[in-house]
Amino acid sequence: MKSNETPVSQTGAVDSACQQPAGATAALVLASGQVFWGKGLGAEGEAVAEVCFNTSMTGYQEILTDPSYAGQIITFTFPHIGNVGTNDEDIETTSPSSRGAIFRMDITQPSNWRATRGLDAWLKSHSLSAISGIDTRVLTRLIRDNGAPHGCIAYHADGKFDLEALRQKARNWPGLNGMDLAKDVTCAQTSEWNEKRWDLEKGYQNLSDPEFHVVAVDFGAKRNILRSLASQGCKVTVVRADATAKEILAHNPDGVFLSNGPGDPAATGKYAIPMVKELLAHEDLPIFGICLGHQILALALGAETKKMHLGHRGANHPVKDFTTNKVEITSQNHGFMVDKASLPENVEETHISLFDETNQGIRLKGRPVFSVQYHPEASPGPQDSQYLFKRFRDLMVARRKVIAK
Repeated sequence: MKSNETPVSQTGAVDSACQQPAGATAALVLASGQVFWGKGLGAEGEAVAEVCFNTSMTGYQEILTDPSYAGQIITFTFPHIGNVGTNDEDIETTSPSSRGAIFRMDITQPSNWRATRGLDAWLKSHSLSAISGIDTRVLTRLIRDNGAPHGCIAYHADGKFDLEALRQKARNWPGLNGMDLAKDVTCAQTSEWNEKRWDLEKGYQNLSDPEFHVVAVDFGAKRNILRSLASQGCKVTVVRADATAKEILAHNPDGVFLSNGPGDPAATGKYAIPMVKELLAHEDLPIFGICLGHQILALALGAETKKMHLGHRGANHPVKDFTTNKVEITSQNHGFMVDKASLPENVEETHISLFDETNQGIRLKGRPVFSVQYHPEASPGPQDSQYLFKRFRDLMVARRKVIAK
């Protein structure tokens, strides 16, 4: 056994009646009764959520701080996590919304010039529990074949666990269907954003001379999405998820952005759909949606959404853009999708997944309104889709030209 391997690692899932391995300080207990034993990391405690997996090889800090992971425990399929450490810049929100993390190996020591502390200390500072030393390949196959299970992650340094109580917590958790989590991760109040994307030589710089004003509806917005808008010359006003169309339009925006976020879009749609419908009544107003924002827009246009078997989470998802006939590699994180069969005639499908042909983008015919399911801000992930922010900017340029005539 290599020195950095957790001695309590155990292949596969076992029944709760199985003997606890010596030295085990953490357990993942699924609603089915299956138990994965391992070593606890981060903060001691327990958390119950949906267990999913992410196939990204990099960007664990951005993933853990993505508000779209509210209500979820993240399994990292890449075995070596922690080697670039953590810092105070590569975060997508101040307080992480994910409920825990699952690793194959022990957290590796940081080896990066930007690191300010290790991942274990960072997890502790945010009261996040993690477990290492389990066979994440087995867990990933279980999720792939059976769908994302409900599970409870528990870290107790004394190694004492009430497995039946943990199993009941997992069984009693209601699940993401019908759950509005945007209200839990949205901003507390309206604010301004002008920070641009990171530059190797300059770091983060502020936008000093904005050309456009965008109102971003915060369903759980990632910072790098806001930075991407600012890098296109947009001053961004961030408003709460439950903001009304009247409140949004009072800012006199050049365009409106509907952000990513967690939970069931139909649940969030109870207050978000009326707002979007009212915005759509302004026919020249550019609207751009990402992830949950894409789903909310689709619902407002008359389409339907549904829960996926296991969702898309990773940074290697191929998507075809029918408007350019090009294929891009994308970053994705969603467990619900727009039902392409439900799209009305005035809505065109613009993007599809080349993994499973699920819908990845739409636009409203004849109108400056479009959205995508994936994450073009590339945090983490490839930057193939940054063009979408310019596409949004171009729509605002065209609108301004019409107004100026």
